Amino acid sequence: MKSSWIVTPKTNSKAKIRLFCFPYSGAAASIYYPWVDILPSSIEVCAIQYPGHGNRVSEDLFYDLDGLLDVAQEALLPYFDKPFAFFGHSMGALVGYELARRLKKDQVKQPELLFVSGHNAPFLPDLSDPLHDLEEKEFIFRLRELNGTPDEVLQDPELREILIPILRADFSVCETYQYQNDQLLDCPICACGGLQDKYVDREGLTAWGKLTTGEFTARFFPGDHFYINTERMYLLMAIAQELNKVVDLRV
Repeated sequence: MKSSWIVTPKTNSKAKIRLFCFPYSGAAASIYYPWVDILPSSIEVCAIQYPGHGNRVSEDLFYDLDGLLDVAQEALLPYFDKPFAFFGHSMGALVGYELARRLKKDQVKQPELLFVSGHNAPFLPDLSDPLHDLEEKEFIFRLRELNGTPDEVLQDPELREILIPILRADFSVCETYQYQNDQLLDCPICACGGLQDKYVDREGLTAWGKLTTGEFTARFFPGDHFYINTERMYLLMAIAQELNKVVDLRV
């Protein structure tokens, strides 16, 4: 069983649960590789590689969420043969949430737990200006404001040529998304965020609790929108604690 969508840095047939990790805009599966050495061995990290990202850079990018989900669901279905959970940050939170909704609609097994990070509840209005179709100079200026892309990358013409189309596509996925109020999830949701995040607030995170009939938990950490990199150890401790509530992680 092998899919270009999934990178498993350390396969573990004895793991008790698979944690599918969806990257944020512009990122590749590799952002989740360090998690393998920190999380308990009973959790198998399955990092998602979107088409056009990382080692799939030669493939066509997706510009809308529905198209992305159509292919993602088919690719991931064979991996749902044991308990699993979703973690997504920013764009990844949206992908994980809507994929979980599709699984419920299609009467496929739902995740044991859905982690949504760095994203306000999707039924709330997005007050930020769209970025995906800005002219390049303004686009780069806004990227620097977001503080998620190293400045040395933005200053390198060759790297910009690779990265900017990826970011435009990912921003389009998020900015053209329209929430449909048609069903609640049954699985627990844990919403995570940085206390200094300028784009996601406490109210926006706690509003995720309205989207499930299951248990809801909110976790807050020091740091800005990219706290998942700066506060990785604390986040992963929290993830392990939350997963232990639904699956006994002891080996």
